[in-house]
Parts: sequence; C-alpha cells; structure tokens
Amino acid sequence: MGIKRGTTLAAAAVAVILAATACGPSEDKAADTAKPAGAATEASSPAYAADGSGAKPAGQLAVATSDQIGSVLTDSAGLTLYRFDKDTAKPSKSNCDGDCAKTWPVVAAGDATAAAGMDPALLGEVVRSDGTKQLTVAGWPAYRFNKDAKAGDFNGQGVGGVWFAFAPDGKKAAKAAPAAGGAAEAGAGLSVAKDPKLGDHIVDGKGMTVYRFKPDTAWPMVSKCVGDCLAKWPVVPPVDKANVKGITERNYLVLDRPDGKKQQTVDCWPVYTFTGDKNPGDINGQGVGGTWYAVSPDGKLITVQ
Repeated sequence: MGIKRGTTLAAAAVAVILAATACGPSEDKAADTAKPAGAATEASSPAYAADGSGAKPAGQLAVATSDQIGSVLTDSAGLTLYRFDKDTAKPSKSNCDGDCAKTWPVVAAGDATAAAGMDPALLGEVVRSDGTKQLTVAGWPAYRFNKDAKAGDFNGQGVGGVWFAFAPDGKKAAKAAPAAGGAAEAGAGLSVAKDPKLGDHIVDGKGMTVYRFKPDTAWPMVSKCVGDCLAKWPVVPPVDKANVKGITERNYLVLDRPDGKKQQTVDCWPVYTFTGDKNPGDINGQGVGGTWYAVSPDGKLITVQ
C-alpha cells in the first residue's frame, strides 16, 4: 500500500502559509509523537481471571449507545459483547479456542434474557469443541474482550478487522450514515476513540480513524499528499468546532488547498482518512509506508506499531 512518488508529486506539493498569528512553529516540535495514553495494558482486565478465562453467563442483556459505533449489546454488567468474523452463524460454530478464548472469553449459554426491544428468538446456544455451551446472538457465538475493564468500554471493536461489537439485531455495530440530503456530511464531527494498541486517537463522525502524513508540515501548513495519494487518503473536510469532542482547539484551522479542496487541520497538521479502513475501529492505515500514522487528541503522531 505504498504511495506513488513521481516528480509530479514533489512539484505539486500543496503549500499554504497562514499569518504569523495562526500557525507558528510548534512549541513541542521535538516531540511530535504521542504515547498511546489510554491504551489497554497487556495484563488482563480486572473483570476477568488472570488466566483470561471468563465463561460467565450474560444475564439481563442491555443496549448501550456509543457516539462512535451506535447501539451496542452488553451483558448485565454493561460489558460489550462481540462477534468474530471467522465464526459461522448458519450453522453456529465457534472458531475461537485456546489463546484466542483467553483474549476473547466466551459468554456461557443459559441465564440470558433479551434486552428491551430485542427479539428473544435471536438468542440461542452452540456446543463448543470442549463440550461447553456458548451463547449465540442471531446464530453468532458471543464473546467478551479481556481488555474491556468497565461498562461502556468497546476496545475490541474492529480488532484485527474481524472482531465487532454486537448490534441488538446480531449484526455488527456501526453508526448509521446520515440520510441523503441531511446537513451532516459523512465525515462531519471529530471525536476521540480508544484502541487497545493506539490508545486515545481521533476518529471522524462515522468512527473512522483519522491519520497524518509524516512528510506534511504545520509551519508552513503544507500537504504533500496529492493526485493518486488523495485517492487512497481522502482529506477530512472542514468540521465545525461545535461538532468536535475531546480534541485540542489550538490552531484548529482549515487548509485551502490549490486543488480546490478544503481540508481540516488539527494544530495546523492536515488530517486524512484511509480507504483501506472499511469499518469503524479499523486502523489499517497505521504505519503504512512508515509515513502514515493515527493522530492523538492534541494533533501528535501516534507511532506505536
């Protein structure tokens, strides 16, 4: 997934210099990277045993709402329930055993009651290879994530591109796109999400990871992603401050690009999304080419791999 770099790329580098009162040299340019603050530790969450086991019944299911991924199914303790793309629903079969089941503790069948407004017929069970019974939702085996430490955590969303929180109908949780003709654009809004590896990082209004391009500069504000690069790394369109949550507003400005596009910046750094990310929580752009990295809430690069 490299970026084409012909002579035209250098010639077409986008450069916009703002007034001195806007984007000045970064006060911390020597440390333009962020540690994954808020990232889960390698140790198991206190919600689970030290060996990663946790095959406990779900009890009374509930539906929680997330700004990033919409409606999510939880157990009676408020812990998010997940499904695994490598499992099957028809017939129900779990393909998560051994170390996988330590990281993703199975939800035991029995003692599960449908959430309010949920079709009780969606709940079922499957017999695992070890003979134990596991709860299923719409046929999909249900799991918890051992790095979710408390109610409301959904650190497992999008992990490996195969793990997703359950929506109440058994499908993958994902925030619905705004209706056609609505005031909000696909990328409207910026907020902060947590990832087990990256920690706190910026996502757009659909929960898609936001990235920076290392060759870009903040002083002067320069985007060096043009042409074919933009086909893979679309710019984040301007976002009103009223739709921003948890992100620094210092030098929160819009870049007027020579190609006619307007691009949001965070602390004067141009920001992008990645077409290789298909679902909220995906971080497939992290580290691509050694030049693309997720962005911390204060606009710094998150260079952890």
